[in-house]
Amino acid sequence: METAPHQVELAELSIDTRHYIGGIRVTSAQATGTSADHSPATFDSISPIDGTVLACISRGGKAEAEAAVAAARSAFPAWRDLGPRGRGEILHRLADLVEANVEQLAQLETLDNGSLLRSHRLGVMPRVAMNIRFFADWAMNELQHPVWQTRGHDNVVSWDPSGVVVIITPWNAPLMLATWRIGPALAAGDTVVLKPAEWTPLSASYFADLCEQAGMPAGVFNVVQGMGAEVGAALVAHPGIARIAFTGSVPTAKTIARAAAENLTPVSFELGGKSPLIVTDDADLDLAITIALEQYDNAGQVCLSGTRLLVHEGVAEEFATRFAQKAALIVQGDPRDEATQIGPQIHQVHLDRVAEFVERAEAAGARVAIGGGRNSELGGLYYRPTLLTDAAPGSEILTAEVFGPVLTLQTFATDDEAVELANNTEFGLAAVVVCGDRQRAERLTKNLVAGTIWVNCFFVRDLAAPFGGSKNSGIGREGGVWSFDFYADVKNTVYAPSGWKE
Repeated sequence: METAPHQVELAELSIDTRHYIGGIRVTSAQATGTSADHSPATFDSISPIDGTVLACISRGGKAEAEAAVAAARSAFPAWRDLGPRGRGEILHRLADLVEANVEQLAQLETLDNGSLLRSHRLGVMPRVAMNIRFFADWAMNELQHPVWQTRGHDNVVSWDPSGVVVIITPWNAPLMLATWRIGPALAAGDTVVLKPAEWTPLSASYFADLCEQAGMPAGVFNVVQGMGAEVGAALVAHPGIARIAFTGSVPTAKTIARAAAENLTPVSFELGGKSPLIVTDDADLDLAITIALEQYDNAGQVCLSGTRLLVHEGVAEEFATRFAQKAALIVQGDPRDEATQIGPQIHQVHLDRVAEFVERAEAAGARVAIGGGRNSELGGLYYRPTLLTDAAPGSEILTAEVFGPVLTLQTFATDDEAVELANNTEFGLAAVVVCGDRQRAERLTKNLVAGTIWVNCFFVRDLAAPFGGSKNSGIGREGGVWSFDFYADVKNTVYAPSGWKE
């Protein structure tokens, strides 16, 4: 129910659909697009669950980008000078507010991106609060290096706030992935301009209200909404920013990198994946099948998913049979239903993309072992969990990221062959190994090209651990001290042993 021209009531929350710049809500200053039903500078947020228009969102451009960067630059000195403990007090209040609103945030994000409500309740939204609190605590308690001497001189390392950070986030876990970057940036003493994905803007907008309630000074955190080619492009090209953090596709990252190069702005990129899941012949097959089925989580819209099942030829037939039996039991439907295990794809454009990948794979000779195609019983944006076999080596379906509930199955005879198959993509984000022998697993993982490898497990994450991708899966690492190495200017000050007045 709409209560004001720029406000909607969703999930028992009042969501302001305007930009949040310098501590106030503003509409777009200029027309950057057209719509038949709304003013030119807006766009619709549509629920993937049933196609409902949730809200009409302000659509920003260069003017909003410049205003947001100016507000963040103005707020920077005072935020920097608060120090880790002063900032930490505010960030802890923010984390507390997120925890107090977990249920509402979970419902809001499920409406906006179609992910499972129970996952948002139990994992995703609590992780939002954890992201904020963890990095606030790290800045206060862990961000230090022992002083060491060079010819009697003291070396003192510090992590100095760098300035304005532009954060551009994806739609598959909007608020959690945003705060993975927002948390360390704010804790480091930087100010932030967030550009959420245009398909999922709502939780970012409400998060701005929580920042204000927590007592965050105006301009420290800003949200500008809109299209990547419009407001996103203006933000990353701005000479007044200090860092760019982006999660998304390789083509977009290349565009951002070209803009960043003009100003030598450092970037942190977390990009795509085409991760392998290796199952050896001595693996616990029950465990292997359980982990393989987890790769359908979030309807396959997870960059880390081990979508390429590489199974030893000695157990491949049994694995495939048992996997198909288990996959047939997966419940697909409304993500708000507790029984649902797989929800919809995010958008019609994305559903078409996933379907076309499978259609091209079939035309090239791959066989659909399970699933394939849209779920005709549900209609809408639901694509059935799919497994493809017999794909030609090096074919598109084995090398390009689908980002949907589509897995492939290949076999190998030796561990060396498994590693060769695993590394045979342009990506290197993650890998999974299911193996019955620790030493064998260590030999396998040694030469796998991936930023994160899980052995006999999946999705175990520690915020203190380095996270990022190799090859086309990204640039840089974040997590723990690695986050502060990026968001801060790391400085060494050398003190002489003499020259001091008594």
